[in-house]
Parts: sequence; structure tokens; C-alpha cells
Amino acid sequence: MSKGIEGKVVVITGASSGLGEATAHHLAAAGAFLVLAARRGDRLEALAAQIRAKGGRAETVVADVSRRADVEAVVRHAVASFGRVDVMVNNAGLMAIAPLSEGKVDEWERMIDINVKGVLYGIAAALPVFQKQGAGHFINIASVAGVKVFSPGGTVYSGTKFAVRAISEGLRHEVGGAIRTTVISPGAVDSELKLGSSHAQSAQTVSEFYKQAIPADSVACAIAYAIEQPADVDINEIVLRPAVQEF
Repeated sequence: MSKGIEGKVVVITGASSGLGEATAHHLAAAGAFLVLAARRGDRLEALAAQIRAKGGRAETVVADVSRRADVEAVVRHAVASFGRVDVMVNNAGLMAIAPLSEGKVDEWERMIDINVKGVLYGIAAALPVFQKQGAGHFINIASVAGVKVFSPGGTVYSGTKFAVRAISEGLRHEVGGAIRTTVISPGAVDSELKLGSSHAQSAQTVSEFYKQAIPADSVACAIAYAIEQPADVDINEIVLRPAVQEF
């Protein structure tokens, strides 16, 4: 158990696999009360069952973060179940890599809907709760591709992750004090994110790139570190990569 995490109510989007799933296990072991959201209800229930079997507390809500009403429902469920929300982890993401010349506009829009609007919907849903409580913590998952443009192929994905960092910094400046804001920018981490590309050549490049990936729990540890700090300490950004990753 961590005194800085135990008893905190944590909402995690994109919780059915990868970084979200690893973070759920890690925070549950530290004593957090979890509200897990994703589109795949069967995966969510299996995860919650594992957590409960170890004595943890976990609720599940089937939700698509590209739908504002879904994200609002997740936060309402958290408040109804536990009386508050302490941490909102905006984790759900899509990485569809392809050159701009391929014209995959539908994939561009889907990345914007999930990676940018999904984060904004999480902020819109949780911020009034945090303000009413006089405390709260946003943790937004960006990427090293939001620090340096990943091209060719990742131009739009990078654009969405640069946006997450910009939105998070503006959020920190606007509501900082009682409300904390953290950006986590991972490099190659083992998750389903690498499977999002429909362009065959790009998918092969991504697959090769991810052979250097580190475990998803490395990100979970970074998230836990940010949460467990004293209330007057705001860890604003953590960038982490495999030690061998050049980009």
C-alpha cells in the first residue's frame, strides 16, 4: 500500500489492455479505488474480477471516449460509487501510422476524436467535480511523438499528442493550485497501440520499432509516482523510453 495512493478514487480510460490495464493492477495493489472504462466490457469485467480477487475495489463502465456522454457517465458512476474522484487518467489512445499521401482522413479524424477530444471530454467531465472538491489530479497520456514529430507516417498522431501536451499545460496554468496536472509521454511500451496501423508498410515499420518496447508496468510506475506525491507537489511531465530507443 502507498499512503499517497491508498483510498484515492482513480478513473482510468482505455483500461481494458496495455497501459490502462497495467496501471489498474498497479494502483489497485497500492490501495486505490478504481473506475475502469473502455469499449470492451468483457475485458473490463475480467480485469475487475482479477482486482477484486486480490481484495481490491474496482467498478467498470463500458465507454467510448470519443462520445462525450459516455465519458460524463463514467465520472458520474465514479461519484455515485465512491462519493468523489481524485484522479482522472485520460489514457485511451489510437496510433494509426501512415504517410499523409495515403490520405487516410478517416483515421486522422478517429485519432483526433480519441486522442484529443477524448482527453478534452475527460477534462470537461472531471473538472467540475475537482473544483467542487477543491482537489483533483489529471493524468494525460501523451507520447514521445508529442515531443518530437514522428515522421514519415506519424505526422497526424504526433499532432494529436502535441495537442495533449499543450492542453495539459494550459490546464495546469488555469486550474493549478489545488488541482494537479501531469503529462506522461511514453516511448515504445508494450501495448495494443502498435496494432493501430492499417497501412501495411507502416505497420511493419511500427512492428520492428516496437521490438525494443519496455513493459507497460513501467508507465504504471510513473503514474503512481505522480499520484503519490504530497498535494503541494505537481509532477507536470514525465518522458520515458526504452534505454535503447533513439527517437
